[in-house]
This record gives sequence, C-alpha cells and structure tokens, in this order.
Amino acid sequence: MITPSVAAHAGHLPADDLPAYVYDLAALAEHAREVRAALPASVELYYAAKANPAPQILKALAPHVSGYEVSSGGELAHVRDAVPELPLAFGGPGKAEAELRRALDLRVERFHVESENELRLLADLADERPGDDPVDILLRVNLPVGDGELGGAALAMGGRPSPFGLDPRRAEECLPLLRGRRLRLRGIHAHLASGLDAAAQLAVAARVTDWAAGLAARHGLALGEVNVGGGMAVDYARPHARFDWAAYGAGLAELAARHPDVTLRIEPGRALTVHCGWYLTEVLDLKHSHGEAFAVLRGGTHHMRTPAAKQHDHPFTVLPVGEWARPWPRPAALDEPVTLSGQLCTPKDTLASRVPVAELRVGDRVAFAMAGAYAWNISHHDFLMHPAPGFHFLS
Repeated sequence: MITPSVAAHAGHLPADDLPAYVYDLAALAEHAREVRAALPASVELYYAAKANPAPQILKALAPHVSGYEVSSGGELAHVRDAVPELPLAFGGPGKAEAELRRALDLRVERFHVESENELRLLADLADERPGDDPVDILLRVNLPVGDGELGGAALAMGGRPSPFGLDPRRAEECLPLLRGRRLRLRGIHAHLASGLDAAAQLAVAARVTDWAAGLAARHGLALGEVNVGGGMAVDYARPHARFDWAAYGAGLAELAARHPDVTLRIEPGRALTVHCGWYLTEVLDLKHSHGEAFAVLRGGTHHMRTPAAKQHDHPFTVLPVGEWARPWPRPAALDEPVTLSGQLCTPKDTLASRVPVAELRVGDRVAFAMAGAYAWNISHHDFLMHPAPGFHFLS
C-alpha cells in the first residue's frame, strides 16, 4: 500500500514536522505512462486539475497528458503558470465575466459552454477582441441516460435535472446564436457522473458520441471533437484496486473506429493522482471510552476532508515507532477496532471508524493512502487554526 520511498521518508520526519503530505512523483509518472499506453493514440488525455493542482503534480503529469481541464479563473492562471506549454480547456458552471475575459487574454484553447447565457456572454466578449481569430468552444450537454446506466455512480452531474450543462433541446437551440459570431463550435462535452467502472464509462461515452454524431448530421455540422469527461471509479474500500484502463482503452478504440472523423477526449482527475499521495501523521493520544478505542491524531479532516466528504473509512498503514521516553505506561490498542479521529472539536472529525488493528500506540505514525486527490485542496484549512501540514514531493 505504501511505496518504499514514502515509508523511508516517513521514518526520517521529526514529529514536529507532522502532519505531512508525501507524494511519490515517480509512482505517479509510472501510473500516468501506463494509462497513456492503454489508450488509443488518437484519444486525447486531459488532466482535471481540480483533483490536485499542486505545481509538482502538474509538471510530473506533463509528459503524459495532452492538456489540462480547469474550472475557475484561479485554476486557469495557476495551471497556465505551472505548465505553460500545454493547452487548457476551461469548464465548470457559473463562469464570471472577469474569468472569461482572463481566459480570452490567456488564449485558452477550449471553452466548455454550460448555458445559453454563458454562450451569449462569451460571444460578446469574443467579438470585442482585437483580430479575427475565432474562439473554440464545446457545448456541454446534459444527456438523458437509461435506467441503471448511472446506478454505480458515486456522484451524478447529469442524466437528470442538474445545474451542469444544457438540455439536448436547448443545445440545439443555441446553434443559431453562433451565426456571425467569433465562436467556433468544435464539438460536444458531457461529464455525467463520477465513480463509474470501465464498462459503464464506455456506455456513457458511446451515448455521448452517438448523440454528437446525430447532432452533426441533423444540422450539417463538422463536429470534430467529443469530450466524454472523467469520473473513473476509485474504490477507497479496496486501495489495491485500479480502474480497468486496458478495457476502457480497448472500448474507446472501438468507439473511435465507429467515428473516425471525431477526436475523443477524456479528462480524468482523481483516477490519475489519488494513489500517489499519503497523509502522514502520528498518534497523540489513545483512550478507551465506553468500551471502544479512540486514537487522536495530529491534524484531521481540516487537512484531509476526503473521508468526511465521501463518508468512508480511509485506508491507512500503521508505521510503528519503538521509542517511548515517558515515565508512564504507553497507551495502546491491541487486537481491537479503533476509531481514528483528529484534533477538531467535533465528532465529525473522523478519518476511520472502528477499524481492526493488531497494535496502535501513542507515538506511532499513521500513513493514510489514496491522498493524492481531493484531500488538502478541498479541506477547511483554517477551522481551529491548527498549523498547516508539510508537503513533500519525492522524485
């Protein structure tokens, strides 16, 4: 579960340097290489920066991805600065006028347009620009799906009433708004759900691509791109499991063969980076309350909100520390379930509940796996004003 380089690094960190995020960039690069190799060469691989926008992560992925998907003006400027050589796709609902202007100034390569109002605003801003180069857009469409198609989704953004994207009918009604404007419709974007396995992802990709082909045929359009989104399944209950990239790549190859004039694009986030990061901390206290064991750790969900947000027990490895310099007996849990909590004054500050351990003692270290995505960057950092964790990137 924990790579040798991370385990070795964890052993050398002083206690006062904890908690810390430790990222294995070599493992990340190897995983990205494997993902890229599993996909057809014609499929573009964009990384959804929202999963983990650390510059070191972005740079480690750069040799293996086609570009980056960003979802705010802040992400846009940050990613452009970190990896200026690769293209950006600007998505997400509720784009403010200032963000769109900034994106135009930075020559963003693709805009994922979420609504008719956003389309009109972007068209006006594009028409104001000097020069005559068109602005390339994809219409994000919220397609209906069949019963059960999104049944395995951890999070659904489409296929039902949603703030994301355009209903298919409204998307078609947007086409006349493009006439005479400096917007160029390059294709369709659809990200309907997160947490789907390879078979479900392929079914959604086929539905999106077939719908885009039908739209192009009905209106005589040359739609050369279809972005089928990300959301590849990650299973925190099975940390050794991986999304079946080989099956997904084979299915995308068949889909691409059916639509030879279309460039398919995917934009995974979590599934690329989650396994490269660990949240390392130590046991500050260990107590028994009404017959149950509780380990209180440095840090907590204000540093790593993932288990609270996903409502799961986060996988971890105990790294024993032999030294105990105190004159009193070392508190410990032996062959029993333990709840691992943080330092916050709320019972919701729980990273794992009633997980059996062979031995856990005050002073031992705990490495939470699968902390490479949606961990620090979605956490409520300033609650109770504890110190921020350290960040270590191992190459």
